[in-house]
Amino acid sequence: MLVAPFTVSAGGDVEAGKVKAAVCAGCHGADGNSPSSGFPSLAGQHADYIAKQLADYKSGARANGIMQGQAAGLSEEDMADLGAYFASQTAKQGVAAEDNIQKGEDIFRGGIAGTNIPACIGCHGANGAGMIGAGYPALAGQYKEYTVAQLQAFRSGARANDNAAMMRTIAERMTDAEMEAVANYIQGLY
Repeated sequence: MLVAPFTVSAGGDVEAGKVKAAVCAGCHGADGNSPSSGFPSLAGQHADYIAKQLADYKSGARANGIMQGQAAGLSEEDMADLGAYFASQTAKQGVAAEDNIQKGEDIFRGGIAGTNIPACIGCHGANGAGMIGAGYPALAGQYKEYTVAQLQAFRSGARANDNAAMMRTIAERMTDAEMEAVANYIQGLY
């Protein structure tokens, strides 16, 4: 399947995005801090990353029945506006469970040499803030359940909208226990 290249960029209108985000509030919270671990928090996420994910849902490059339906009617301007709004919001700090927190931190900060898993900080930064220009999303504070689900989707190939198959390659090498540990650490990271 041919997919149109992603062309949405930062520069959306925060106020217009706030109005458009009303429909997002039920799952992602009015300010982008999701009330449920079943839906990702969007507050503080990079505007371009949000816009890209919306474009990928719309094109089918990223699969999710709910989000594909939500994104179907969005214009590039809508996506940029939504990205700008959620990026302007302050993410609430998450809390990590004490179980396996050291293992999760070790993976996040140092990777796993034996299975060639790189440290998460290489792309997502020491504090999990991501890298705006490179397109690597912020992870800090994201719900553990959501992060594990995304890692599993990358591993299975159900999610394939990552740059150069980078996350698919990494996730294929991770065990469920490693995913759980690093996701728990990320949930409490700030």
